Amino acid sequence: MRRPDPQTTTRTDVSAGAVLGPYLQDQAADFLRSLRLHHESSAPTDAGSLAAEEAACALRRSVRRISGTLHTFRSALEPGWAEQLRTELAWLSGTLAREHAYATRLTRLLDALHALSGSSLPAARAKATGGAPRDTDAAQHEVAQQAAVHAKERAALDVGAARAGALLERQLTLARTRAHSTALQALGSSRFHAVADAVALLASEVPLSAAADVPAVEMLHGPADRAEQRLLGAVAALPSDEAVEPYNEAYDAPWHQTRLLLRLHRYAHEVVRGAPDPVLAAPGHALDLHRDAAEAAAAAAAAARTPRIAPATAYALGVLHADQRHEVEAARGVFRETWPYTAAVTAP
Repeated sequence: MRRPDPQTTTRTDVSAGAVLGPYLQDQAADFLRSLRLHHESSAPTDAGSLAAEEAACALRRSVRRISGTLHTFRSALEPGWAEQLRTELAWLSGTLAREHAYATRLTRLLDALHALSGSSLPAARAKATGGAPRDTDAAQHEVAQQAAVHAKERAALDVGAARAGALLERQLTLARTRAHSTALQALGSSRFHAVADAVALLASEVPLSAAADVPAVEMLHGPADRAEQRLLGAVAALPSDEAVEPYNEAYDAPWHQTRLLLRLHRYAHEVVRGAPDPVLAAPGHALDLHRDAAEAAAAAAAAARTPRIAPATAYALGVLHADQRHEVEAARGVFRETWPYTAAVTAP
C-alpha cells in the first residue's frame, strides 16, 4: 500500500458528514447540469447529437460517482434511502450506457477489420521449437506451402472483410437504435423523473445518519480502506497469463470484476482524499480497453453464428474475433505494467 499524500489527507477536525455531504452535492449538481445540457442538445442535428452524447457521458459519470459513494459509505447515510437511490441509479446508468457501447463497439470492429485486411493475420502465442537441424529442401518446401496457405487466407479475408463489416454494421446499428429508443423512453418515464427529483433533493440536502457526526478519519477511512483491500485481493487473484488460453472468455469475469472494484476504490479516494489518485488512471484505462476488446470479440463471435452467411464472411469474423482476443491479452499486459501495487499482481 502506498503512503497517502499529506496534502490530500482528510482533516481530523471535520465530521464525516462535512466531507461526504459536499462531495455528493457536487456530483448531484453535475448530474442536473448534464441533464439540462442533454435536453438542450437533443435536436436531430450532427452538432446536437455530438453534444447530447457528451452530455450523456457526463451524466453517467456523475451517476457512477453518486452510486459508488452510496455503496461504499452507506453506514454514514440513511440506509433505506441510499439503497433505493443506488438501485435506481444503476438502472439509469445501464440504460444510458448501452447506446454508446454499441456505437463504440461498431467503430472498433470496423477499424479492426480495415486494419486486418491490409496487414498480416493475427497468430496465437508463438511456441518455441527445438531439436536437430531440419533438411534444407524440406524446410523450403514447407515455407512454400505456408506461403500458399497464407495467400489463400489473405484472399478469403479480403473477400469476407467487406461482407463481415456490412453484417456487423446492420446488427450493431439495429441494436444501437433499439438502445436509443429505450433510453428516450426511460428519460420520459415517471421512474426517471423520480430519480431526477431524488438527485435534485440530494443537491440541496444529504440524508445523513447519526454516525455522520463522527470524525471523518474514523467514519470514512475504514470503508475506503476496505474498498482498497477488496481491489487488492481481486488483483492478486487474477490468473496468470501463461495459465490462460488466449481465446477463453471464461477468464474475463475476474478482470471485469476488478475493473468495477477499481472504480469504487477511485471514487472512495476522491471522497476521502479530496482528489483523484493519478497513478490509477493508466491501469483503469487498461481495464476499460480490456472490457471493450472482450465485448467486441463477443460481438464478432455472435455475428459469425448468423445463419446462412458465406464461408468467407465467417472466416473474416473468425479472424476479427482472434484479433480482439489478442487485444484483450495486450490490455492485461498493460494493466500489469502500470499497476502501482506491483507486489499484488500475479506474475506471468
